[in-house]
Amino acid sequence: MKNICVVGVGYVGLVTGTCFADLGNRITGVDIVEERIANLNKGILPIYEPGLEEMVKRNVNAGRLKFTTSYAEGLKDADFVFIAVGTPEGVDGEADLQYVRQAAIATAEAMTKPLIVVNKSTVPVGTGDWVADIIRQSQPSPIPFSVVSCPEFLREGSAIVDFMNPHRTVLGSLEADAADKVAQLHLPLRAPIVVTDLRTAEMIKYASNAFLATKISFINEIANICEALGADVKEVAAGMGYDGRIGKQFLDAGLGYGGSCFPKDVKALAHMASVQGKHPQLLQAVMDINGDQRKLVVNKLRELLGELDDKVVGLLGLAFKPNTDDMRDAPSLEIARALQIAGARVKGYDPVAMTMAGRMLPNVQLVDDPYELAEGCDALVVITEWNEFKNLDMERIKASMRGSAVVDGRNLYDAAQMGQLGFRYRGIGRGYNGK
Repeated sequence: MKNICVVGVGYVGLVTGTCFADLGNRITGVDIVEERIANLNKGILPIYEPGLEEMVKRNVNAGRLKFTTSYAEGLKDADFVFIAVGTPEGVDGEADLQYVRQAAIATAEAMTKPLIVVNKSTVPVGTGDWVADIIRQSQPSPIPFSVVSCPEFLREGSAIVDFMNPHRTVLGSLEADAADKVAQLHLPLRAPIVVTDLRTAEMIKYASNAFLATKISFINEIANICEALGADVKEVAAGMGYDGRIGKQFLDAGLGYGGSCFPKDVKALAHMASVQGKHPQLLQAVMDINGDQRKLVVNKLRELLGELDDKVVGLLGLAFKPNTDDMRDAPSLEIARALQIAGARVKGYDPVAMTMAGRMLPNVQLVDDPYELAEGCDALVVITEWNEFKNLDMERIKASMRGSAVVDGRNLYDAAQMGQLGFRYRGIGRGYNGK
């Protein structure tokens, strides 16, 4: 059993701390947001993640997990401190490190014994050295410490599975002994451990996310070409995916990537490249294609409905992906705004993101289920590929609508079947089947 302090109990910090507690360690989560800590101590989580609420309660009841606003309490017996605070997007696309700075200073001021500081937040290359300098300068008196980079690779909606069954653990440090001690924490996960220097570990995180975002934009560009040439991108992607060099994952054409990681990380990597005098043209193309996919939906609606003024459009799904309530950079936000600017009235439904949607889409009429959503709509747009949308009673949906247009932004439905039911259906890159 190790004593671990996790600074920041948002998405990454809460999942990381809770999973380490479930492995038998003693965890203290620290956050400066008093309301968040008060809610966690009542069993109220700040995020939705399948299985996390149950795991938090189990480990709190077992005495392995607790939460506080006090750095002194969090660091009292800690051998490790994981910094897992937010790094939001800055003005020019760079990562904003103000919260990392605050965490480093507070850690330096509160530590009373040697400590290994683990950067878990996604941070620009070179941040590990910067954090070490801040801690060294902020200590009231010198206390030995080490800095290790351990980037996270958690997918929202499957974060617990990803933590407990990682493809690899990446560790970066200039001190082999510190990296080894952090590696020991991860040994129960029985995954490959990659040990590098600090900057290389930080770059692995950005390069990984940028590559996955590139696969998404690649298949979306192929989808647009398929549509023009009469091919079906779903079949194209299936045929490509059997090649082990390519793989099947991240080849689903649709509305592009969103959430808290890919958009921010691709922009941040492009910014770092530009600062160094490089020309990140591939990264720029990835971002441009992703933005175009949201515009594509509105264009398809115009093809089906003509002018959008006074039309009623329902959005099936609002979160950026299934199994999360996260709406950061979700396609629904941009599509809803574009429709409203065009004069349409927008309705929306999501299985878990309704509270978040109420704050982020204040002018969208939110309803309780997909069938209420369909009532009086001229068109429906599939935004999020929730499983519950795959087997809706489409005859009932059709009967409730005022019009018959469906833009399937996730290619959930069969074009021929939708046509037989009387829908005017458009998928993404479906070629002949989408006509």
